[in-house]
Amino acid sequence: MTDASRSRESQPTHRLPREIAVPDDGLLAQRAYPEPPHAYRTPFARDGARVLHARAFRRLAGKTQVFTRMPGDRATDHFRSRLTHTLEVTQIARTLATALGLNVQLTEALALVHDLGHPPFGHAGEKALDHALKAHGLGFDHNLHALRIVTWFEERYASFRGLNLTLAVREGIIKHSHDYEADEHPELAEYFLDQFPPLEAQLIDLADEIAYLTADLDDGLDAGALQLDQVRDSVPLFRGCHDAALAQHSSARPRLTTSEAIRRMLNSLVTDLMQEVRRRIDAGGITTLEQVRRAPARLAAFSPAMEEKRANAKRFLYDRLYNSPGMEEVHAHAGLVVEGLFERFMQDPDLLPEDHRILIATEGLARTVTDYIAGMTDNFIEQTWADLNAR
Repeated sequence: MTDASRSRESQPTHRLPREIAVPDDGLLAQRAYPEPPHAYRTPFARDGARVLHARAFRRLAGKTQVFTRMPGDRATDHFRSRLTHTLEVTQIARTLATALGLNVQLTEALALVHDLGHPPFGHAGEKALDHALKAHGLGFDHNLHALRIVTWFEERYASFRGLNLTLAVREGIIKHSHDYEADEHPELAEYFLDQFPPLEAQLIDLADEIAYLTADLDDGLDAGALQLDQVRDSVPLFRGCHDAALAQHSSARPRLTTSEAIRRMLNSLVTDLMQEVRRRIDAGGITTLEQVRRAPARLAAFSPAMEEKRANAKRFLYDRLYNSPGMEEVHAHAGLVVEGLFERFMQDPDLLPEDHRILIATEGLARTVTDYIAGMTDNFIEQTWADLNAR
């Protein structure tokens, strides 16, 4: 045996039984409107391409992830947008699916579409839109809104409305991060609400967590909203990775050792997730997709030790970044613009574009107004707000 082959044999394997992966044919590869198979692309590869070419996907470039600037500063191109965040989630998700032997093209499609339903101004905008809808007995859920986008609002094909995505992708859109009750959402009956989604979909929520935990620390430090000593003192996962970076690169500039720590932190989270999924599959004796769906709990998870570190990092980001005093101005402005614009359109529906006004009869005014606002980019909603206030 050669040294190279001995080295390969000694490396841990994370690949799962082949039958756990979603196949490229069968029920989950079906579409609402039947289409002939493509000559050289799987159904899920086609789904990923359809999302990538969608107008709603392009608009993610103009939607906030956490911030585009700190209060009082000029905007910068360095911080993540909702689009760049989506691309980072996609890279992480592809890595996980490849290592675990899952359906990589389905995983990629799910990652690309997972944030399609977010409104402008990040989570502050989503909270404001949900608050505005509550007065009308409704609510805003970005997963359900993403489903509306891909099944109705995107118009690119002469044969049908929407993108006509496969059942697996549509199920993953609504279930990758949330379990819906069948009695509360009868309109979602076709999406197996009594079962967990496939592992490809389960992984998206945690790939999302990994991406934003590491990226938001990175952006927060880069913006000066977070201080290095503060992060080291409060986030043990980062501190351990930063110590290792300093030990290996003692003469490197501080910015580079910080970047090295973020990279190591991301790698630690991904590796732990792979190992824990493999452990749970083995412990449960799970060998089929049906068993994944009927398991007692979701199988995609971090180990207990890493979950504690992840939760600690998330609490830190909420306390010191997302809900920090410096972000209050940003959140207040988002609420003012979103809720103010909502009320203006509710009072005068003629301000809506014609293609939205015609939907009022079937969708109701409040939902139609919401659909219009949710599709806006940050710049477009700011300009629309300014134009209406100038009248």
